[in-house]
Amino acid sequence: MPPELDALRSKPRHGESVAQRAGRAVRRAIASSPAAETTAVTQTAYAIQQPVTTGRQISVTSIRGGAGKSTVSALLALTYAHYRADPVLAIEADPALGTLPHRLGATEVRWSGTDLAQIVDPSMLITDLTGYLIPFPGGGWLLPGSQGAIGTRLDIDTYRVVMTSLRRYFATTVVDCETLPAEVARTALVTTQARILVSPATPEGVAATRSVLDWVGGVHPRMLPTTVVVLSHVAPDTGLDVRKAAEHLGVGGAVVLPLPYDRHLAAGGAIRTELLGERTLQAAARIAAEAMNRAVSRADGSSRQRPGQDAPPPPDGAGTPAPYAGPMSAGAPAPHATPGGPGPYGAPSTAGGPASYPSAAGGPAPYPSAADGPAPYPHPPAHPSAHPSV
Repeated sequence: MPPELDALRSKPRHGESVAQRAGRAVRRAIASSPAAETTAVTQTAYAIQQPVTTGRQISVTSIRGGAGKSTVSALLALTYAHYRADPVLAIEADPALGTLPHRLGATEVRWSGTDLAQIVDPSMLITDLTGYLIPFPGGGWLLPGSQGAIGTRLDIDTYRVVMTSLRRYFATTVVDCETLPAEVARTALVTTQARILVSPATPEGVAATRSVLDWVGGVHPRMLPTTVVVLSHVAPDTGLDVRKAAEHLGVGGAVVLPLPYDRHLAAGGAIRTELLGERTLQAAARIAAEAMNRAVSRADGSSRQRPGQDAPPPPDGAGTPAPYAGPMSAGAPAPHATPGGPGPYGAPSTAGGPASYPSAAGGPAPYPSAADGPAPYPHPPAHPSAHPSV
């Protein structure tokens, strides 16, 4: 965002009003169940942190602009970067002046996906790649779709080169796609392990999204069980019956989850997680958990644990997953890192520094080379130590 436009932005507001926060505090003091809350948070953390052996790619798209797909993409990227210890990448596959870099707080322009596709090579190390990427809060990396100029094109060949080349380096990739029925968006729906359709919480948005689901079911019915529909509320009271909308959209195994109205998200600009409402943080974690469950179940053909199911018993000596306090805020250290130190898996918090994957013995292991083929990602601990609170 050009610095001169900072003057257009008013002081960031909290996602919830003071009255809403006070009311929730009173209800929690009178009628809350700490055990139930802890169980729900733990189950969600298990789902988000479940191990993967190859890169999982999750596409986010919608049937029309303004539905909030870039906002959902940014929330997912921040959530995965906060919870997971392995590398997380956010790719903007919408070169038409997309807003994902703004939502993730990018302050500089480096290389776009089209630029990177021309130089990426299987022999490159992850430290070579991060020099072309932009770090965002929490320890993740961003690849913009353009450099803020009109006319940038992202064709299918470029998209495939970028996605297949980067998959071996990043355990989780969130793809902010063009709106349907654009060619790249259709390709992403088929080639990613899970997909998210963002629908405005309006009758028109629900009707259009149902048409997309019917089309997807006709083309490839097995994609519906790996689809998450997000009902994005862009106004405080849309008048939509969410339960009936979920029944209408939950076809073929697709799950429907709401993203509530949040004043901070509605104002635009960089997402500061410390200003998000509690309901928004919980919704983002639930969406991330459902998407990861579906991405993993497609890979191995089994059904992994879903939020709401009983969590598996922790291994001996393991602790409890950290409560979800939201993705890492700007300026806060990344999980599993100390301030000023390396990011997840030894990756630098700023591009260009040394990094190494940990080996099973605990010491650094060499990066995967072209001769080795894609190497499995080290599994994050099932019960990581507590993250820094936000």
